[in-house]
Amino acid sequence: MSTARNHSLRETAGRLFAYMTEDHAGNWGLDFDQWDWVPGVGVIAIRDYYESTGRTDAMDFLVRWAEKNRGKAGGSRAVNAMAPFAVFPELHRHTSDVLYRDLALAAGEWLLREAPRTREGALEHTVTEAVQFAEQVWADTVFMAVLPLSEMAKSYGNRAFAEEALRQLLLHYRLLRDEESAVLFHGWNCAAGNHMSAARWTRANAWIALATPMILDNIRGLVPIPPEATDGYRRLIDGLLAFAQPSGLWPTVLDRSGFYPETSGSAGIAAGILRGVRSGWLEPSMRVHAERTIDAVTAAVDERGEVRGVSGGTPVLESVEAYNAIPQYPTLYGQGLALMLVSEALRGEGE
Repeated sequence: MSTARNHSLRETAGRLFAYMTEDHAGNWGLDFDQWDWVPGVGVIAIRDYYESTGRTDAMDFLVRWAEKNRGKAGGSRAVNAMAPFAVFPELHRHTSDVLYRDLALAAGEWLLREAPRTREGALEHTVTEAVQFAEQVWADTVFMAVLPLSEMAKSYGNRAFAEEALRQLLLHYRLLRDEESAVLFHGWNCAAGNHMSAARWTRANAWIALATPMILDNIRGLVPIPPEATDGYRRLIDGLLAFAQPSGLWPTVLDRSGFYPETSGSAGIAAGILRGVRSGWLEPSMRVHAERTIDAVTAAVDERGEVRGVSGGTPVLESVEAYNAIPQYPTLYGQGLALMLVSEALRGEGE
């Protein structure tokens, strides 16, 4: 990587981080002081930014955030609200405060033993809002709950957590995969036996494309990694590349080229490719496929550090067309996926 490109990426990452950590109290999409998936993606991204750059202000922010909000950690037992726990093992290592370990392990035990499951045994997608999605499996769950479980498995050598993380990863691939294109549907209804609106939603695919190499890295050495996991991930990436647009961005629904381009899902897919290459799950030659996306995503970051072109929170919708009507606005998950992409790019090929 050239010095000029490295400097440009570091400057972009700094702007992304600065915008995320401004006071956005009361703004659902940008407010860190809630306990849910939105700030969860944000803190995971900031942890990765710290690991990539060594920026002490990133870790300082995480410590301040955790001290302020950890009292909320036990108040929400929903699959979608597990995401913030992903950074607790790192906070435990950094601060030596055993409360982070204890809270993380309690969340892991809940996921292992109590979290609701569908008839196939997959984690049912539960949320903090007063709404239920009985017997529904969503791609989002892999990033929001399976990834944190794998972080706890790695940090504390918990084989049971690792086995369950692998089991859930494989179940989600089996239930969500479109066999024809190898990409994933947003959701699966176990009771009805169908993919509901059958939307091949880009951000759904991004959650799994990015989480898969992270999960496999975390559980490697604790459980054998079967070919089904690695082959499924490679098939997914190949399938996603077939829908890539010349701009470097994917449309908000993969197979609807006329739908608006969506920055956060595109960033997540490209970050997943870079992470897969870095970890050895993908061939080094695959890195080139992320390069145009890096350029397109960084071009979508304005001078304040706000990421443009991010679709709002999206449940499984009633029709594919409804996904194109989702409004776009800045969010911590949009900022976070862009920051994870830039952080991976900064690590450099082969590092």
